[in-house]
Amino acid sequence: MSEVVIQLVYLGAATLFVLALRSLGRPESARRGMRLAAMGMLAAVVATLLNERIVSYEWIIVGVAVGSLAGYPLGMWVPMTAMPQRIALSHAFGALAATLVGIGEFSHDLSEGVARLRAAALGFEVLLGALTVTGSLMAFGKLQELLPGRPITFRFQNVINLTLLTAAAVCLGWVVVDPSAATAFAAMAVLGAVVGVLMVLPIGGADMPVVVSLLNSYAGLAAAATGFAMNNNILIVAGALDGASGLILSVAMSKAMNRSFSNVLFGAFGAPPAVSAPGHAPVGEISPINAEDAALRLAFAGRVILVPGYGLAVSQAQHQARELADLIEKHGGEVKFAIHPVAGRMPGHMNVLLAEAGVPYEKLVDMEDVNPQFAETDVVVVVGANDVVNPAARTDPTSPMYGMPILNVADARSVIVLKRGRGVGFAGIENELFVDPKTSMLFGDAKQSLVQLATEVKAA
Repeated sequence: MSEVVIQLVYLGAATLFVLALRSLGRPESARRGMRLAAMGMLAAVVATLLNERIVSYEWIIVGVAVGSLAGYPLGMWVPMTAMPQRIALSHAFGALAATLVGIGEFSHDLSEGVARLRAAALGFEVLLGALTVTGSLMAFGKLQELLPGRPITFRFQNVINLTLLTAAAVCLGWVVVDPSAATAFAAMAVLGAVVGVLMVLPIGGADMPVVVSLLNSYAGLAAAATGFAMNNNILIVAGALDGASGLILSVAMSKAMNRSFSNVLFGAFGAPPAVSAPGHAPVGEISPINAEDAALRLAFAGRVILVPGYGLAVSQAQHQARELADLIEKHGGEVKFAIHPVAGRMPGHMNVLLAEAGVPYEKLVDMEDVNPQFAETDVVVVVGANDVVNPAARTDPTSPMYGMPILNVADARSVIVLKRGRGVGFAGIENELFVDPKTSMLFGDAKQSLVQLATEVKAA
């Protein structure tokens, strides 16, 4: 009877996971989705603890205590600006758990003999898990700037990576043919860990969101393999959902950057700053503006769109952006926030930051919906964004960005760009928008510039 109850609880947990994914598709229902996912995971954990295979709870209690002590600070105290690297670190921990379970199960079964199907599941789990652990740690290091954000390349890197991955696959095949081959199993785990390092190091910081999402997919597949090996249905369902959603998200982000999936993984994009082709370099002079003049333009504008970028996240200026929007609306203007799919360091980064600052969900407008509105907008305020508003993606066929979906900021009647300097974005390409006659540049830290604008708008 207990096994029937466990499977029924697993079914309920799987249903909650599916409903959670659906709710996470929209900002206004995302919080509900997270609650549903948490409820499903709690139910799955409690049901698993009822499994008759568990004969002692001492080490489980220790694990719960250690995990809670580590997880609470990671969830509550890590700033939203550091959320991408926190997620990468979480992927590493999750994959490490799957890897250790696989190694433990394989070691336990060696004395009794391992069935080939089970050996295949355990091998696949450990190979993907080891790769995800080291790859996630490399992604964390790049996002946290413990490692260089630029691609770290070396000669024949793709050939070497492919050779090592092939060798790991051969070891996996060996384990399937001979489940007692402990040496091949260990070599496969080591090769997987090495591939994880060498696969991520040549990828630049601009592509880390795609990499983190892909590693999330790998962690999910490793969890699904764990479920097959241990005959645990909820692990299979949760791992499959995680693996599929991570892969879909990775492909979607690659498309948003006008990049092929293979180019992200093997192209070492972003290594040196790109140089515009002769005759296609932006022509014109930057027009600086002071806070007083910019504020007057905003105070008497009928329609204003704010475009947040990674610079807003770095300056932690989301609250100041909301305050400025509120002041403009008090003067009779209409304000919206334009969200590009890859603005920030992970999908939804800008949505989460602005929602945390109290910006209503209905004011956060996706790229497809907001682009037709720029032509009727009086003022666009770009806060720390660069590549996602670069008109070269539409006007310069020689540009590496050509064809990338962008926010059509250049269609607005006037543009104010808040930026520390004229420096290029992640793609290393000069921005034509900055020298457009309708664009004015307000230089300085994003938070301080927004504070100045809010002060001047209030006094206008």
